[in-house]
Amino acid sequence: MRSTLIIAFLFLTLGTSCSAQKQLSNQSLVPSGPIIPAAERIDAYLPLLKGKSISVFANQTSMVGNSHLVDTLLKLGVHIKKIFSPEHGFRGTADAGEHVGNLVDKETGIPIISLYGKNRKPTEEVLKDVDIILFDIQDVGVRFYTYISSLQEMMEVAFVNHKPLMVLDRPNPNGFYVDGPVLNKKFKSFVGMQPVPIVYVMTIGEYGTMIAGEKWLSADANKAYNQFRNEKPTTDTPFHFLVIKCGNYNHKSRYALPVRPSPNLPNMQSVYIYPSICFFEGTVISLGRGSNKPFQQFGNPLFPKDLYSFTPQSTEGAKNPPLLGQTCYGYDLSNIDVQKEIGNHIQLKWVIKAYQLYPDKDKFFLSNNYFNTLAGNDILMQQIKDGKSENEIRKSWEKDLKDFKNIRAKYLLYKDF
Repeated sequence: MRSTLIIAFLFLTLGTSCSAQKQLSNQSLVPSGPIIPAAERIDAYLPLLKGKSISVFANQTSMVGNSHLVDTLLKLGVHIKKIFSPEHGFRGTADAGEHVGNLVDKETGIPIISLYGKNRKPTEEVLKDVDIILFDIQDVGVRFYTYISSLQEMMEVAFVNHKPLMVLDRPNPNGFYVDGPVLNKKFKSFVGMQPVPIVYVMTIGEYGTMIAGEKWLSADANKAYNQFRNEKPTTDTPFHFLVIKCGNYNHKSRYALPVRPSPNLPNMQSVYIYPSICFFEGTVISLGRGSNKPFQQFGNPLFPKDLYSFTPQSTEGAKNPPLLGQTCYGYDLSNIDVQKEIGNHIQLKWVIKAYQLYPDKDKFFLSNNYFNTLAGNDILMQQIKDGKSENEIRKSWEKDLKDFKNIRAKYLLYKDF
């Protein structure tokens, strides 16, 4: 029977009316139409939440039109027991990598349990009084953006504890090209847990179906999921792993984010440039944290002083940025034409240029090898040191990218580009 398909995945396609999409400033590409994030398709998921105790994994991007998902669900009579928050916290103001403690939400009085601090997974005790886990986060489609790692850890704890997990899918703003080195599992970390390229072109819901389907979860979670999904749905457990799809979306779509996804990605320009210049986090180069153009400029005090300049300061979301208070000389990318300068590829030209300009090359890459963690291998750093061209480096990715694309194709929920 068709109804048994719910045992593995259940994808709903009914739509609700679309609220007007707000757009961030400085965008170079515009949305292609009335894309409907799954959170706005209330009729598709509300009946499954009624009468249940819900935990919501969310942050400031979890919006339903002009209202936060938590507020929307409360008004609709959904019983929200607790909120789980990721990197940057529930309100999205914490620094990158900053540990966030447990709080009580001032707006609703609901306990907020941080999953980016002492614990990255809720405990069995915390989940004991929860019927359904609801996950709603705006991802940016880049491997080292940690919300896909948060999803994996939430999937693992849900499956092991036999808790139904619902993902409200959202469009991928970088969802129209696949590129970058595929992660070597020897370099697995929270900023790269799976063998995927830097830009993998899947929504967060598609990504979740892939890591479950490929058995890329922990051994305990894979075993538990196989048992869990073979159980028939019941009133208490109406589904096991459920992705509510976006409406009117495919991988040719261009989606302008209505809310900044994190403190240092303030506009669409930064979102598009982010996959190419986040490598600078593993070097002595500032990429603009602590300025009005984070991820839209880069520089260093030792670069030629006739270049563009900026000075990192302490700001919300970048309290102690690299090179704080030091004048950096470099390049302003805030007004580049991203279609022309980036197009459909990770661009290495900026990190290669910075390496060539930096006078003390032995100190360009940080000694903690964080560059390799971001790259997902120790090859890219050596290629840059060896003076390889961008085209030569890109060719070294081709086989792994082809293999990944074959895997990716099995789990797409939307028409491909």
